[in-house]
Amino acid sequence: MAMNADSKYPNRRAYVVKVRSDATRGALRGRLENLITCDQRDFESAQELLDLIERDLDKPAPRHRSPTDR
Repeated sequence: MAMNADSKYPNRRAYVVKVRSDATRGALRGRLENLITCDQRDFESAQELLDLIERDLDKPAPRHRSPTDR
């Protein structure tokens, strides 16, 4: 079975959202981590969390290297 390179849910768009212990409903705070790039960004509000995701989505997809690339 062949893997679909154009997955509906690509791994490069997989995140972990860590919410701080002192976060509240009105003051969402934490860290967003991209599982593939390992980029980590802190956020201080729900809007800032969404902005971080949007900026990450605007980045071009990484080019896949073939075994013959050097």
